[in-house]
Amino acid sequence: MRNYGKDIEMNMNRAKDTQFKEFQKSMNIFFENENLLKQAFTHSSYVNEHRRKPFEDNERLEFLGDAVLELTVSQFLFKKYPMMSEGELTKLRAAIVCEPSLVEFANELSFGNLILLGKGEEMTGGRTRPALLADVFEAFIGALYLDKGIEHVIDFLDKVVFPKINAGAFSHVMDFKSQLQELVQRDSIGALEYRVLQEKGPAHNREFVSRVSLNGDELGTGMGRSKKEAEQHAAQMALDKLKTKMEK
Repeated sequence: MRNYGKDIEMNMNRAKDTQFKEFQKSMNIFFENENLLKQAFTHSSYVNEHRRKPFEDNERLEFLGDAVLELTVSQFLFKKYPMMSEGELTKLRAAIVCEPSLVEFANELSFGNLILLGKGEEMTGGRTRPALLADVFEAFIGALYLDKGIEHVIDFLDKVVFPKINAGAFSHVMDFKSQLQELVQRDSIGALEYRVLQEKGPAHNREFVSRVSLNGDELGTGMGRSKKEAEQHAAQMALDKLKTKMEK
């Protein structure tokens, strides 16, 4: 007697294999060990429902991928922002490798369609669950590292993640002084100078006015309750001015 349940599962497996092959073509990444790729997309709920088969979930790959992602993103930021402090680099990296960012990367690549899920997890919307998608992205990084090495991971991130950093997608966590410094340094257009123009008000309610100049020409002024705050506001004005000028 024919086992229709087994036939359905075989057809599903063939369809999933086709999906993985199409994914590799679309990314121009071809795994030597395709089992690593499949493991990266295998959730523990799927393994629990297929105990008789040699499936392994992606949790170990996620652990590895998390470390590889931190290293490669750290290296990129270290080289891109030579004037940025350790604290600022850490804050920026955290914004890039946090769950919402990883989910965005995974969704752009349609990772959710490739995940192998148990029936219960599937029915409760696991394919779109943020934590699950973030884990899958890290697991994929881990699998790619094991199969191809660190340079291929960097090549992948150079297509998916680094362009977003270059486009300023995470600039909200950078301070304006650092952004201005990077812009000036990148285009080699001169030297910045900050100067306090005015201090007013009583000691307990002091207000500062600062100016930032480029090669002696004023770029912006700002007010604040401290010198640092006033300089940040001056740098923000200067950034807007320079970006507007560059767009023309």
